[in-house]
Amino acid sequence: MSENKSAGTRERILDSSGELFRRQGYAGTGIKAILTASDAPYGSLYHFFPGGKEELGAAALREGGLTYLRLVEAFFTEGADVVAATAAFFDGAAVVVEMTDYADACPIATVALEVASTSEPMREAAADAFESWLRVLDQRLTEAGIDPVRSRELSVELFCAIEGAFLLARTTRSTEPIHITGRAAVAAVRSALPG
Repeated sequence: MSENKSAGTRERILDSSGELFRRQGYAGTGIKAILTASDAPYGSLYHFFPGGKEELGAAALREGGLTYLRLVEAFFTEGADVVAATAAFFDGAAVVVEMTDYADACPIATVALEVASTSEPMREAAADAFESWLRVLDQRLTEAGIDPVRSRELSVELFCAIEGAFLLARTTRSTEPIHITGRAAVAAVRSALPG
């Protein structure tokens, strides 16, 4: 297998598994479904992920975490108005959830809830992804002049708010929870700013 084709197969397996895990959950996604979706031969999964589905799951969580990290960084850029960035982030989340017919939200949460107490490698991958997002928020809030202790607290609040809003939006098939939570998040960031 050429190196270029090999890298393409690995990426297809990762992309397909991430998509299937996000939509169907980890337990609800079989290896056969992943290989079919990625158009990869059976042995390729174990070639690239010798630890099997669990190793693939951890890799998919890390990959999804990087994708979402880039999204967080796109909204919360260096020097950004953190109030406006918070509003835009929640508004953007509502648009994405609605555009995907409530199927897509956080690329990590579905699997993290499912495996946090049963797979240490996957729990660690999810925790690392979440922490990378929190670091960006924390840094931007601190740069905006918010006390570092409050910045960390506020980062956690924003993270929990969007994850909870995603859950309620998906189950009610309405963006209202994201918009309501977004307004509360904007108010919290505004009130934490000095002066």
